[in-house]
Amino acid sequence: MRLFLLTLLISFQQISYAQDHTHRLDRSLQFPDVPGFKTMKCDFHQHTVFSDGSVWPDIRVMEALIDGLDAISLTEHLEYQPHKDDIPYPNRNRSYELALKEAKNHNLIIANGSEITRKMPPGHNNAIFIKDANALLVKDSVEVFRIAKQQGAFTFWNHPNWISQRKDGVATLTDMHRFLIKEKLLDGIEVVNQETYSEEALHIALENDLTIMGTSDIHNLIDWEFKVHKGGHRPITLVFATESTQEAIKEGLLQRRTVVYYKDQLIGRTEHLTPLLQAGLTIKSMGYQGKSNVLNVVLTNNTSCPLTVRNTSRYNFHDQGEVFTVPANGELSVQVKTIERLKEVSLNFEVLNAITAPGKHPVIYFSVINAP
Repeated sequence: MRLFLLTLLISFQQISYAQDHTHRLDRSLQFPDVPGFKTMKCDFHQHTVFSDGSVWPDIRVMEALIDGLDAISLTEHLEYQPHKDDIPYPNRNRSYELALKEAKNHNLIIANGSEITRKMPPGHNNAIFIKDANALLVKDSVEVFRIAKQQGAFTFWNHPNWISQRKDGVATLTDMHRFLIKEKLLDGIEVVNQETYSEEALHIALENDLTIMGTSDIHNLIDWEFKVHKGGHRPITLVFATESTQEAIKEGLLQRRTVVYYKDQLIGRTEHLTPLLQAGLTIKSMGYQGKSNVLNVVLTNNTSCPLTVRNTSRYNFHDQGEVFTVPANGELSVQVKTIERLKEVSLNFEVLNAITAPGKHPVIYFSVINAP
């Protein structure tokens, strides 16, 4: 029955894409590994009917498999249980247990997690890689973090720009959050949540050495919420891990090795984002056109994110303007006017839809050696 439902979901997607005349029949998110690390695609903030979501846990597993994710966590609200009259929920680990069972025969890591749901401060926070969610049912808003940490949790601040708790939509560090950071009880912060991106949260992450996180915070269906049939995608966190294990992902998160993929943008620290872009945008081939001094270079994008770049090289292009886009999982040919035939040509691109800090974009470099 589970296999039938998964097949039905995939078939539905293919029919929807064909009707919309898009070419994204394969929706599995793709990002290359970087030197020394595996790139793990993760969504660590999701909900089911076991808190305020609309689907059973097995659906979240199926969605993750279709999207090609490597790890997820179903972070049900600890204190908020709107479906408790229909689905009694005395065991706060139940959602995790059902997801783990569904993922048993699949290559998908399920991290046990919960959402600590409090008024501001500290607001809503996730604790993932926990051992027992029931133990987090305590009133003290600091003690709950201590208990989570005693279980080996990675903790992060959810939607700090949420207008229900911040009317101006501006993520602002409170004294309690400063205390949690100082006591090493808070590890990360959502720079991206659902449809929203917070520059202020990114600034907080960079200033306070917090892990940059991006999540779907999905309550309904991924496809409906993020309009996948029209080319959309869920936000995810890319974690650079030493191996494809839960322990390695946790270590990568604690060491701040993350990049967020959001609305065809990439957000992360320079030291993590630049290697991903360098691995993601490569040169497939090059060669001078006939007897001309115009060098033809074929750029290949090995990621699911279209890369919009600005030419910062010393050369102008014959067939492109200063700014152009290399399509996701595709390629683009550019004609470089080198004036004279050269054995080595250096090309530099500022990636405009990649963000390393508010208003800042990384630059990647290529050296074309012995161009014929």
